[in-house]
Amino acid sequence: MQLVRPQAKHLQSYVAALERGWSPDNTRVAETIREELARIREDPAAFLAAMENRQGTGPAVTLPDGSQVPRLPGLRRWLWDGEFAGSIGFRWQHGTTDLPPHCLGHIGYSVVPWKQRRGYATAALGAILIEARKMGMPFVEITTDPENIASQRVIEANGGRLHERFTKPAQFGSKPGLRYRVVP
Repeated sequence: MQLVRPQAKHLQSYVAALERGWSPDNTRVAETIREELARIREDPAAFLAAMENRQGTGPAVTLPDGSQVPRLPGLRRWLWDGEFAGSIGFRWQHGTTDLPPHCLGHIGYSVVPWKQRRGYATAALGAILIEARKMGMPFVEITTDPENIASQRVIEANGGRLHERFTKPAQFGSKPGLRYRVVP
């Protein structure tokens, strides 16, 4: 498995994963699938270009409660093993490790269900941490749910340490969360 910058040659496999019900957003699954497919149909090149957005330009981000917030700078990479296997994203604010309250962490990832338990998420997180190091980040924060043991193991395998237990903002349902810090 390798991380790839999304390109046209990968797009059909990504679309197939969306059509099978996978989503890069675990909080707005069905809505994100519809939105991604619509953006791809409308302008595939623009969709792919938006995967590398180091200035944070573009449309607002819709949160689980339907509210919208400005987009942060970020990039997405796709997990690739000959076909699409998942996605990992890294977002930040220039000049600081701080994130706005509505942004739960610097890194988010998801492996398609039919490729889980192969170590892909652990490898992807390790690879994206290299990008964070290149950007001068002294640490990144990653959040997960208390019951998501698999994600906790991925984070810990990459040196993550539990930083705090917290309550997610209202936009995310005011549910419990775990915030880890990882030194890239």
